[in-house]
Amino acid sequence: MPIAILSVHNKTGLIEFASGLAELGWVLLASGGTAKSLRENHIVVTEVAEYTKSPEILGGRVKTLHPAIHGGLLARPTEIDHLQLTKLGWDFIDLVAVNLYPFEQTIARPDVSYADVIENIDIGGVTLIRSAAKNHERVTLVCDPADYDSVLEKLRNGGVSAIDRKTLGVKGFGATAHYDTLIFTYLSERELD
Repeated sequence: MPIAILSVHNKTGLIEFASGLAELGWVLLASGGTAKSLRENHIVVTEVAEYTKSPEILGGRVKTLHPAIHGGLLARPTEIDHLQLTKLGWDFIDLVAVNLYPFEQTIARPDVSYADVIENIDIGGVTLIRSAAKNHERVTLVCDPADYDSVLEKLRNGGVSAIDRKTLGVKGFGATAHYDTLIFTYLSERELD
């Protein structure tokens, strides 16, 4: 069965997308608030911490940063890579639905503290995007809720093509480039409080 990991701050369209994946027989992994939202809507989900056998730590700062997740994403579509994963009790992860902490909205607040800004720099989400985008040969990345319907439609009709996976991967690199530029610009122009 194919595996998807869902880790989203913006939950727009999440339930419909996850329901569609579940109906197609996908195994769903999710972290924190995403897993909670899925469970509240009666969607079967495995917590990332349960899958990795490693708890979320540092108040949620570290959830998806684990070899079970990134090995599953970065593994090439070869028997050797797959065998190495399965020997460790893991598997390929075939789809990532992820979006990032709202850094841009955070820095737009006039009363925002420097500490708040720093807490809203997403690390795990950016890493998920980059892993999936790098391995677009095998992995489908969905980092924009506006793409949920078209990806589900393609999955229902035989799968997401290599061209579409590349397009989605490039979109992911664009999203992380924009995100990093916002962080760089903000931090370059601000003094510590």
